[in-house]
Amino acid sequence: MSLFVKKPLDSLLNEAKDSSGHSLKRTLGKGSLIALGIGAIIGAGLFSITGGAAANQAGPAITISFIVAALGCAFAGLCYAEFSSMIPVAGSAYTYSYATMGEFVAWIIGWDLVLEYAVGAATVSISWSRYLVKFLADFNIHLSPAITAGPWDGGVVNVPAVFVVILMSLLLVKGSKESATVNSIIVALKVTVVLIFIFMGWKYINNDNYTPYIPDNTGNFGEFGFSGIIRAAAIVFFAYIGFDAVSTAAQEAKNPKRDMPWGILGSLAICTVLYILFAHVMTGVTNYTSFRGQDGIAPVKVAIDHMGTTDAAGVIHPDYPWLNKAIVLAILAGYMSVILVMLMGQSRVFFSMSKDGLLPKVFSEVHPKFRTPAKNNLLFLLFVSLFAAFVPARVVGEMTSIGTLFAFILVCIGVIIMRKTMPNAPRAFVTPLVPLVPILGVFTCLFMMVFLPLDTWIRLIVWMILGLDIYLAYGVRNSLLSANSPQTIPQGNKVGGLSGLILSAALAIVAIVHHMLTPDDAGIFYFSLAFAALHIILFGAKMMKKK
Repeated sequence: MSLFVKKPLDSLLNEAKDSSGHSLKRTLGKGSLIALGIGAIIGAGLFSITGGAAANQAGPAITISFIVAALGCAFAGLCYAEFSSMIPVAGSAYTYSYATMGEFVAWIIGWDLVLEYAVGAATVSISWSRYLVKFLADFNIHLSPAITAGPWDGGVVNVPAVFVVILMSLLLVKGSKESATVNSIIVALKVTVVLIFIFMGWKYINNDNYTPYIPDNTGNFGEFGFSGIIRAAAIVFFAYIGFDAVSTAAQEAKNPKRDMPWGILGSLAICTVLYILFAHVMTGVTNYTSFRGQDGIAPVKVAIDHMGTTDAAGVIHPDYPWLNKAIVLAILAGYMSVILVMLMGQSRVFFSMSKDGLLPKVFSEVHPKFRTPAKNNLLFLLFVSLFAAFVPARVVGEMTSIGTLFAFILVCIGVIIMRKTMPNAPRAFVTPLVPLVPILGVFTCLFMMVFLPLDTWIRLIVWMILGLDIYLAYGVRNSLLSANSPQTIPQGNKVGGLSGLILSAALAIVAIVHHMLTPDDAGIFYFSLAFAALHIILFGAKMMKKK
């Protein structure tokens, strides 16, 4: 066996058929899977970041940004659909990578998915806390800033964010069926509110607000013009994160080969249409500059405040002031479903990694009564709560976006490899126009990654180096497929050490470029150089080891 040993497809299919007390319970149908996807997609991205992206990057052309982001998701979604129909096992992109590109790449993608799911759940929980503060303030209930924000956001600890993570984690411990029922109710609520906003706002659209549709670039990269549209696409990409979380529930689907493609592509298609209509109405009822300098519920609140009649003094009197409270209530509920699905996705990825021996067995232990990875859920309850309580929302949000784009790239590459290595494997859903569609998916996602800030790239590289540390210290030594092979440890030291050296050098280069562009941000520069130097020494020592 080697570091790039692939998990046999027959083994994965047998795992999917397992119905013992050590497997997850199959309770999810087509409708539940679509609702699961919508539950994860519609949330913080739509209700929070849309206004800022329109005001600062794209203007009314934010609708084009949504289409660009949707294209990247569509290409990746088609690849996810093929994989999920032929490998209906929990684990999402991690499992697919294990079957196509081998254990080392599988570890990389599994570790990367922590950025998408666990860190993403922390991001949304922080935003949920902010909305709760606004909602309670409308009823003259004011919470102290010290307990509603982390230390870097002017507080001490974000208690509401921790509370919602605990609540959703305990619901997941109870069972997938109960979680899916609650999620379906929440999805119905927030989709209804989005439709109300679209239908009520449509008659207030002023076509003058669409001129110019693509504002001229200010001279700064990413501020309007073409570069602004792409930068906004990379930013609003966060709004699409979640459809792939459906694939993590494959082992809990009643008929995964038939229903998984429906869940992935159905939820993505529905949300794309809603997003474009939402953005069109939002930038039509008021000029995009109205969203500048706003926070919280700015996009919907500002738009709703402009849905009314103008008096002789030029003051707008909103016709639907009650809609703001309904929007906030829907957002609170909607964010809870996003957190629920992301926590579920993360626990299922680590469940699969643990069953393969790459992580401790505690992550794959199934509760005898609930048939859920209860200890896994409780451990992530603690981990995500700490992030939610203390880490700034901007940091974790950008980490989530870049982690997801990276995961999509690997899944698209995996489809091409699988078609070459396993052309006759049964596929209930076939990605069309291979290799064109996967290649377009790779380039679209990579294109958006390039437009993300450099400090986000620094955090991604640091995170991947930490993952490499854990794999070389534990995973390569305990893997069920490769740990017993005498050449695995030396090969792990060589390949892992070389990969670590490349990542450490890349970290140093990106940190230097970032410091040249933003010299005021010295802290991240010195940390990155010190971290890179330390790991160049450690990985260099690994490569020289014979055992």
